[in-house]
Order: sequence, then structure tokens, then C-alpha cells
Amino acid sequence: MRPALSMILLVFCSLSWASDQIPAPPQTHPILIKDATIHPLSSGNISHGQILFVDGVITAIGKKIHDLPDDVEIINLKGKHIYPGLIAAGTTIGLVEINAVRATRDFTEVGKINPNIRAEVGYNPDSDLIPVTRSNGITVVHTVPQGGLISGMSAAMMLDGWTWEDATLKAPIGLHLNWPRMTINRAPSITKSEEEQKEEREKQLRELDEVFEKARGYLLAKKASGRTGIPHHDTDLRWESMIPILEKEIPVFIHANEIQQIEMAVDWTYRQKIKMVLVGGKDAWRVSDLLKKNGIPVILENIHSLPARRFEDYDTPFTTAVKLYKAGVKFCISASSSSFEAPHQRNLPYQAATAAAYGLPKSEALKSITLYAAEILGIDDQVGSLDIGKDATFIVTDGDPLEITTNVEMEFIQGKRIDLGNRHKTLYEKYQVKYRQLGIIR
Repeated sequence: MRPALSMILLVFCSLSWASDQIPAPPQTHPILIKDATIHPLSSGNISHGQILFVDGVITAIGKKIHDLPDDVEIINLKGKHIYPGLIAAGTTIGLVEINAVRATRDFTEVGKINPNIRAEVGYNPDSDLIPVTRSNGITVVHTVPQGGLISGMSAAMMLDGWTWEDATLKAPIGLHLNWPRMTINRAPSITKSEEEQKEEREKQLRELDEVFEKARGYLLAKKASGRTGIPHHDTDLRWESMIPILEKEIPVFIHANEIQQIEMAVDWTYRQKIKMVLVGGKDAWRVSDLLKKNGIPVILENIHSLPARRFEDYDTPFTTAVKLYKAGVKFCISASSSSFEAPHQRNLPYQAATAAAYGLPKSEALKSITLYAAEILGIDDQVGSLDIGKDATFIVTDGDPLEITTNVEMEFIQGKRIDLGNRHKTLYEKYQVKYRQLGIIR
């Protein structure tokens, strides 16, 4: 395809798939919400409570707030509930629009080793998936690159903003690594022999060791650069991006599900002396003692899935969360980070609700998509609970957000009141009018 024609098609696609919602302006005056039931999650509920926020930050919360600013706007929400904004702890939102359309997929880069990839730079704030997702209470997403052995650096993004810079809450969050398959795949569709699969696995494990060895060598050379008699050290973006990993400032998010993968990944991170977060974790409940002993948190993906093995109980994915809770393993719940699941992140609260229905205390289920997710991602100083000094990022509902009948009626992100319209609602209203005009409904 000619370059000019490719550019025209890309511009057309971008305009066609841009959302209609206008990003909210910054908070311009103090706002007090009163008479709502406030659920801080870091402490007990406050009935008929009040919350005051100024310049996007919570400045007071409680039964009765005194000494209000002169220009405060008071909103009475009697009978409503206030919860921290929900957090999707693993998704490709902003990096994909329509998975079947190559021009809208920006979550995978060429090559197997890409530690320098930054998810926030590729984030599309005009994605039509964003209004749909946030209208069900999700305010922050952990946007994750995909593909290869080392995919790149993820970012915590707020679901509002004109540009990726506006939307970035924190970046980088961590490095994402897809752990090699440890078992032999004997499915009829697999063309590689057992020996070839073993060789490929060993090659990938050697590559991981080599990557970290080179990164450590680069860090040592950089620290030595500038000393007397030592030549200048050139910058290499791949190894430069891994310095926060080696210095334990941020973790490595290892995507693994099978017990053999998890056990080997834990041993490998121990040897490499780096921080680990397990992502996926279907078999995490089988090695909960190992995870607790090493202080490894889990981003438990896709509660709404089938058991990994034919002999497992049908409810194994539903009960994994409560098993981790009873074992004392820190975890949060996320929908799948697969690009195919990006349009379905709005269903996040129902993933947690299923875990609650199968034994996880409801309070823990709520924290698993708010406070615990924020803690694991390292953003709990800003979001995840309603506390003084944290961002005024919360939702107002007419009931429990884990219930499918509950509506999100208002939403604030850093004090900005968010437009909750989306294309789903627009089409719903459009076809209501159609069928009324046809006399099918009243």
C-alpha cells in the first residue's frame, strides 16, 4: 500500500473511532457532598456522611465537616452511596480499539525483548472503549503491553484526559514478562515435537537470564561512567528502562498460570533479587504457601472462566480468590488482560461479585477491585480508598456496585466531574425512540 494512502486510512480510522465525550475541565472550586453513605474501604462506613474536596484532592471526610470554604458547592445526595473509583488491574484499554482491525492494535511491538516499550505513550485517550468502561465505575486502568518474552512497561491511566500525558496517573508501574510454558503441549494442532518444545523452553529461559545479566552490566558501567580513566558510557534504552527493576523501585509482573510456571518464576526472581507480582494465577491457590512465604501478590485474572483441567471442579476459578484470602496471600481481581477482553472491562465488578458469591467476604471483594489493586500497583497513595490527601477519584451509586442492577450516577476523577455518556447509552436511547414510534413499546 502506498504511504500516502496508508496515512489517509489511519487518519480516517482515528476519527471514526474517537469517542464523543469531552474530557472534563479541572476542578475550579471546592465541592462538598453530603447525606450520602460513604464507603472509604480503609475504615468503617459513614452513614449520612460528608466529603469535601478541593483542587482534585480530598480535604475532609466524616459525619459533619465544619469551616467550609466560602465558595463551596454543596451537593445533597441523600440515599446514595459513595465508593472509591474501581481499578482495572490488567487491560489493554487505550492500546486497542477493534481487535480484528490491525490499524487499531498498538499493544504488541516487533521482537521478543522490549523492556523499553512504554504503554502510556501508545495510549489513545479518544478510544470509544473508555466511556463505556468508566460508565460502570472504573476510573483507573492498568494498561499493559503484550507479546514477546518481555513485553515492556505498563502504566496506570485515568479514564479521562485530552492526551496521554493528561491521563497518566503513574508510569512506569512495572515490567511485564510472559513466562515460558513449562509443560509439553500434546494437542493434535501442535506441530512441534516434544524435543523441539523443550529446546524452545530452555532457549527462552536462557534469554531471560542473558537479558538481566546485560542489564546489570549496563548499570555497573553507567555507575562507573565519569570516573577518572573510565570512558563515557553510551545510553541503551533497553537496559536503561530496566534500572528501576534492578534497584527494586518497581516490580516485574510475571504472567503465568500453571503451577510449574509459578514455582519456577518465584525461584528465578529470588535468584535475580527482584520484586515480583504474579499475573493470571489460575494455579496460585495450589502454591499459596510459596507465594505467602515470598510476599508475592497476585493479580487474579478472569474469574469468569473454565477450569484449567478436565478433572477440576467447575467452580475452581470462582473459588480461587477465597482460597488465596484464607491463605493470607495479597491479591486483587482483574478481568483478563488479553486484547480480546478490552471491550469487556466494564464487567469488572461482576468478576469480584462472583468471587463473593463463592465465599470471598463482600468487603474483601470490593477491596480487591479498589484498595488492594492500588496497593499492588503502587498507586495507593493516590487512589483505592477515600482518605484525606488522596485524589478525589470516586463514584456515586444507587446501591452496591457489585450488584448488576446498580447504576453509577456520578463519577469524579481528581475532582473532575465525568461525563457518563457513551455509545451504548446513545444507541439504547435511539432504538427506544424507534420502537415507540413503531408502537412496539410504550
